[in-house]
Amino acid sequence: MAQEQSGVFPLALILSYVLVPYVLRCEGPIVHERAEAALALAAEHEVAQCVAQDMIFQGWALAEQGHTPEGVARMRQGLAAWQETGAELNQCFFLALLTTGYQRLGQMDQGLHLLNEALVLVDATGERWCEAKLHRLKGELLLRLAADPAPEAEACFQHALTIARSQHAKSWELRAAVSLSQLWQHQGRRDAAHKLLAEVYGWFTEGFDTADLQEAKALLQELS
Repeated sequence: MAQEQSGVFPLALILSYVLVPYVLRCEGPIVHERAEAALALAAEHEVAQCVAQDMIFQGWALAEQGHTPEGVARMRQGLAAWQETGAELNQCFFLALLTTGYQRLGQMDQGLHLLNEALVLVDATGERWCEAKLHRLKGELLLRLAADPAPEAEACFQHALTIARSQHAKSWELRAAVSLSQLWQHQGRRDAAHKLLAEVYGWFTEGFDTADLQEAKALLQELS
């Protein structure tokens, strides 16, 4: 529909935002390929917000495919460009994506700093659609950073579960359940881990080819 309309802005906007579902599905190669085309169009016609968002997604895809330093640099560049436009929408999500890059680099302190910044933004703006993701990521980072990480990390995972359930956000709930089940597995609480994850996994009736559901299925098999 955007291609049939006159003007570049609708098409640049659609090409940029159509990347979001692929990012949420963790499909790095597709995001990388499509971000190239989206960025080229947005840059050619100077659609600043689309340029910034496409750069962030491009950087995330690079990090997902193993080019982590380059990907983190690209995400930082895109985030700075986004902030220069004065936009606040989606910054929490972008900060979460950048956090995963620092997590891959082993820079947990920097990741936690970004998450705390994102959580302040959540309260300031009321944009809470990815709040559960932020708390889950915080738990993951704490597990690799704190001297006695389990209690605080578990609290983060439980909070992420509570938020996801209150929002009926089943994908975020599944990811939080996987993180908490993995922690319980390492603590020897296999039955509790299996029960939690099986209940969430059993809700889904499609999407079994996605990375999240495949990870959950593999973990359930380990816990059985």
